[in-house]
This record gives sequence, C-alpha cells and structure tokens, in this order.
Amino acid sequence: MSTADSHATTGQAAQRWQDPALPASERVDALLAEMTVAEKVAQLGSRWLGNFMGHDAGDDGDGPNSNDREGERPQVAPLEDLFKDAGHVSLEEAARDGLGHLTRVYGSRPVSAEEGAALLVAQQHTVVKGCRLGIPALAHEECLTGFNTYGATVYPAPLAWAAAFDPDLVRRIGGAIGRDLRALGVHQGLAPVLDVVRDYRWGRVEETMGEDPYLVSMLGAAYVAGVEGAGVVATLKHFAGYSAARGARNHGPVPMGRRELLDVILPPFETAIAVGGARSVMNSYSDIDGVPAGADPWLLTQLLREDWGFTGTVVSDYGSLAFLAGLHGVAADFDEAGAMALGAGIDVELPDTLTFGRHLEERVARGELDESLLDRAVRRLLTQKVELGLLDPEWTPELSVASAATRDLNSPENRELAKELAERSVVLLDAGSALPLVDADAGRAAPGRVAVVGPCADDSRTLMGCYAFPNHVLPRHPDLPLGISAPTVVEALRAELPDAEVVFEPGCDVRERDRSGFAAAAAAARGAELCVAVVGDRAGLFGNGTSGEGCDVEDLQLPGVQAELLAELFATGTPVVVVVLSGRPYALGEVHPRSAGLVQAFMPGQEGAAAIAGVLSGRVQPAGRLPVQIPRRPGGQPGTYLQPPLGAHTQGISSVDPTPLFPFGYGASYTTFEIGDLRVSASDIPTDGEFTVSARVRNTGTRPGREVVQLYLRDPVAQVSRPVRQLTGFAQVDLAPGASARVSFRVHADRTAFTGRDLTRIVEPGAIEVQVGASSQELPCLAVVRLTGPTRKVGHDRRLTTPVDVTLEEADATAR
Repeated sequence: MSTADSHATTGQAAQRWQDPALPASERVDALLAEMTVAEKVAQLGSRWLGNFMGHDAGDDGDGPNSNDREGERPQVAPLEDLFKDAGHVSLEEAARDGLGHLTRVYGSRPVSAEEGAALLVAQQHTVVKGCRLGIPALAHEECLTGFNTYGATVYPAPLAWAAAFDPDLVRRIGGAIGRDLRALGVHQGLAPVLDVVRDYRWGRVEETMGEDPYLVSMLGAAYVAGVEGAGVVATLKHFAGYSAARGARNHGPVPMGRRELLDVILPPFETAIAVGGARSVMNSYSDIDGVPAGADPWLLTQLLREDWGFTGTVVSDYGSLAFLAGLHGVAADFDEAGAMALGAGIDVELPDTLTFGRHLEERVARGELDESLLDRAVRRLLTQKVELGLLDPEWTPELSVASAATRDLNSPENRELAKELAERSVVLLDAGSALPLVDADAGRAAPGRVAVVGPCADDSRTLMGCYAFPNHVLPRHPDLPLGISAPTVVEALRAELPDAEVVFEPGCDVRERDRSGFAAAAAAARGAELCVAVVGDRAGLFGNGTSGEGCDVEDLQLPGVQAELLAELFATGTPVVVVVLSGRPYALGEVHPRSAGLVQAFMPGQEGAAAIAGVLSGRVQPAGRLPVQIPRRPGGQPGTYLQPPLGAHTQGISSVDPTPLFPFGYGASYTTFEIGDLRVSASDIPTDGEFTVSARVRNTGTRPGREVVQLYLRDPVAQVSRPVRQLTGFAQVDLAPGASARVSFRVHADRTAFTGRDLTRIVEPGAIEVQVGASSQELPCLAVVRLTGPTRKVGHDRRLTTPVDVTLEEADATAR
C-alpha cells in the first residue's frame, strides 16, 4: 500500500499535504490541521528495535553479557535501566498514532545492506499502516566514522580529520557517507561532534575535531555540507558544553561561565548552521552551572532559534530527557521531564519514547500544557519529512531503498577517500635518527630485520574509533569477522618493506597490567636492526576500552603497562621508533628523548595501517598537524593552547609548567619549509573594516611536501582577558622542492569579536597582533593592526570565516 492509498480517506486537507507543488509550509499547515493531539504527540517519539544494549533480546537473541571478550567488561551503558521498559513495547503499539523516528535499523546488530533494507521496509510499513494518517517515520543512524553498519567503510576518527587540516577533504568524505545513507533509506545522520576539547582525559576526545573552535568550525561545517548535500539531515552534537565536564568525567557537570560557552564552545555550532546548512541539533547530556542542556530554554530557544535563526529540529541525545528526572534531579518524574524538555525546545525524543509519551496529551486536555508547544515541535519535524520527500504521494518504503541491493558500502571510491585522509592525518612528531626508513639522499636503505612490538601493532580495531561498527557493535558478536579489509600495522609494514624480515611480539595488552610478554618483546628488539613500537588505545564504550564514550582516564600516562614496555625496549640499545596510535594525546616527555623517531596517528581507520607504514618508510610525505597538544607530563598538563596569559605563564606563578611537548598546529616533515615576507594591507582599519595579511611559504628542502600555514590573532588589551593567541585562518599548501607560494588571508574586523563584560559580543577598538607561522608556537611573522572607531556590537550575521587565497610563485608547484 502506498502512502497515497493510506491517506485516501482523510479528505481534501490530506491531498494538500501530499501535493509536492505546494510550499512546504502550506503542506505542513494542512497536515497539522488534520492531526489529533494524540497524533501530534506520537510524532515526537521514536522506537529502537534490536537495541544493541540487549533490551530487545527477542530481536537478536543476545543478552547484555553474551559475548564479552577476554579482559573486557560488557558494553553496558548507564541508560540500560531506562530503556528496559521501552524494550517491551512493540513497534505496532509505539506507532499506533504515528511515529517520529526509527532508530538505527542498520546499526544495532550485524546485518547486510539487503537485510537492513528489508528490516527498514518492514518497519516503515508497520508505521504507515498502523496509524490513521499513514505518515512514515524518519530513519536515523550513527555516521561519525562512516555509516555505522556492518561492512561499511570505516574512515579515520574525527580527531584524524582535524589533524589533516583539510576542510575540502572532510566535505568529500561527508558527501560519500551521506550518499551511502541516502541510498539505504536513511534520512538523518547523528554527526558531526562539534565539542571543542577542553581536557584531554575525556574519553570522547577521539570523536572531536580538536581544541580550537575555528578548526572545529571549518571542518564541522565542511562535513555538514557534504552530508546535507547528499540529501541527508546532519545532526550537530552535543549542544552544548559536554566536552568541558569537571574532571573530564563523562556526563559530568560543566563549571563554565557564559562567556567561555559563547566564545569557545558555541562558535562551531553556529558556523555549521550558518555556513554548513545543518538541519538538526542534538542536546548535550551535561548541565552548565546547574542547568541541564535538555531543559534550557535560553540555549535551545532564545540562542538557537531566536538569535541564530535555526529552523530545523532539536533531537534529544539518547536517554537525556529521562536524565532530567533520574540523574539531574530537575524533574520529579519522566512525565514532568518530557513537559520541561518540550517547553525548553526539544522537538523529538531519541532513541525510544520515554518522556514524550501520551501523558503530554493528557496535560493538554487538563490545560497544563499549551498545545502550541506541541504544534511548534511537530511543525519542525513534519517540515523535514516534507523536505525529504516522505509525504510525497509516490513515496513507498520499497522505493526509498531501491538501490540497497547493489550498493557497495565499502566501495573502491570510499576506500580511496579513507586512504587519502589517513595519509594526510598522520603526524610526524620527530624524524629522529631513523626516519624515514628509506632515504636515498642520506644513503639509508631499508633495515634487513625489523621487530614490531606493541599491543596496537597487530589489532585492526586499534585503528578505529569507538563509533566504528567493529568497536561499537561487533564486540557483542565475537564469532563474526570485521566485515571489511583492515590490515594491521604489522601486515602493512611487511607489505611496505618486502625485503625486510619483520617479526612481531605484542609485549603486553593495551590496558591489562600483565608484563609476562616483556622478555619476548625485548629479545625480538635485541635481535633486530630496528624496533617499531606501536602503542596507544583500543576504543570501546563505557569502560570497555581505553578511549571512547565513557572511557575517561585519570591522567595522560599511556594505558596499562605500555610505558614500561617502551622502557624495556629502549634498554635493549636497538633504535626504537615509537608510533602512538590513540584517540587522545598522551604524555610523551619520557618517551621522546629516547626514541629514534616519533609518530602520532589518531585512529586513522581501515586504511590507516598502510598510511602509517608509508610515513615510516618515506613513501608518504608526513602532512598531519596536531589538533591537540602533546603533553610533556601525564598529570593532566597542559591545558589546551587556548589560554589567557595567566593560563600559559611559566615563570614565578606555579610549580606546574603548562608548556606542551609539542604545540597545537605542529607537525614535522621530511622536507623543510620557510614562512616569511609578511605583508599587511593596512595598519589601521575601522571596527567594521577588513584587512589582508599575506606571507610567503617556500619549500627549502629536497622533497615535495605540504605545509599548513596558520594565522593567529592576539588581542593584548581588552575589557576581559583574551587568549594569548587564537587560530583565525589556515591553508594547506603543496610545494615542490624550491617552490613557493603566497598565502593571503582576508580578515574582517568581526574575526576579532569576543564576548564583553555585559555578555554582548563586540568588536573593540585597539591594537591586534597578527601572527603567521607553522604552529601556535612557531610564528616567525608578526605585525600589528589597529582597529579604530567605536566599539561595535555584532550578532549572528557577523563574518564567521576567514577566506584564504593561495597564489603560486613557481610554475612547478601545486597548491590549494
């Protein structure tokens, strides 16, 4: 039965809401006028069948502890008790009056594209046939490191996107992910994560795009543009402040003032909406200064809707509305929590209906809830259903998945994009004495015998983030293969160095404290010309990993006994190249001086091992730059680079030195670059003016390479303390040996705006320092531009980006 058939009895109004020729607003008005209060309430809910937490055991036969790997705790979230009742509700019952969303049909257990499509078609038919108006549900999936389903490409984690400093590449990957989602009938993707890192100990650092709001803004907007351009709704999360929890503890309270929220946390969300075109936002679990995000009308309505003009949907993070009663203690029960969240500005509850249930209908009947609040939320959701074609007369569940049977979710094109990003993201911290392993200029041939040691060297899962299907769901199905080809670092090194004898010893586990493998690892190192030690993280969920959601840490020491393993390897006298394969930065102050080479890779995905091996050999020119700093010591230092003067001061203030081992924006290369010849178009501009700053970058080495030219601004005197410096623009420049290019940034005065004492965003007159270089600490170019005229208030219509142009100065150079 088609959607048109199911609506045939609803009269002329229904015919209007089915008419694609009418504006979306008219169609929504017509449908809304036809709906009962019960039908409106139903649109605000969702249903999750096959919940991988084990609440729908009848769907997949798995209990919550059915397949724990040795040494791993079960992947059980704190939301389990919340969902146990929802798990007993059939889809027929949940969709009796309609349904807003279907949750993770493809991403809850291992299914093929064809199997998932059949499940989605069956569930959509249940929704359409079961309610009077026959309105289809909107289907959503996770897509943080790719379509989170069995057999789909696993791209690098977002922290690796950030290390590439390449918005265009991220946009292309977002487009590829969006097209795969759309081909399988998925309408909304729950990504990107736009949380700005504030504490490296937080488990979800791997899901972020680093510690700088402008970098996160540009990459986040690019990903959103790619997904939205494919016809899929992108969802910004987590709105807002989640990454700044006290003690870096997941779901912890956020002790943050309004000014830090406005200047550091919110700009990526604002940019992703204004520039990227995002149509959905997901609330944060956390409270900020005691007010939970899911119940904050200032955040969800005044700021997001009235100030920013956002017209899309706000969806709840999984279980976050129930938390208002159960954990935040701002509501007496689920019913009160739902009414509170609806009033604040939440439109749809995910992943199951716990607080947006039929009690809302009863509240309307008793006069305790204004029906206009229901209409407000339903209108937003129905508008998206119109935009996505779900209310068109020709839409059918089968048509929405028509290409599923032939869709290759791990296509050569996908893998090529994953490879390109993986190669761009690997950060060379120090070539030391051993890298590259093959260097004709230095007369260095590949070693004859290489010992590869470490728990991350022969485990494909360590290449992937916690929201990659092999780490997110497959641990519950240990008898299944990964579903994709994902060579390990050992395998990649054997392929990269075909004439070398490569031996492997794990030495230890990622997080267990068993040292019994140390002796064999040290023996392998002593018997080799070179040792490559691969250490770091294995991502998981809720304590089932060393990185990932709910996998927070007390300090930044390498997990388990990996630091001790490295000490054993260094003691052998064999040169040791250290590769850190992780989801957060770890303290490497003890490791760096003893290493023969040091490389950082942030979970580079299924193609990541070959990228790492290529960087080690020299086949791949290192191009990654640090989106987070590398600490010197494990005790939670340093804070991020975005600090006011007292936060970065090192002399006479504290016995703790916040200076990082490697700063934000840093990355070495197998060639050398020189940045200089700074030019500024004007020394004085009005507070509503613009100036151009440019610098020349030259490849002074012997190999082609990529430099990331970075522009920072500093406001030395302002009415509130401002950061020592803040990234304001960047550009990737590919240059042949001896070639040069001029990089020009167009900086509007709006880019100096900040939140003043009265919490109004202003552009203030005064001197601004302009700094250009290759990292937040390597800034050879300095100039001063003075802003003149009155202090100017600015709003959402201000300039959010810094356009950049790259002009080649040599014919044989390439740049972008």
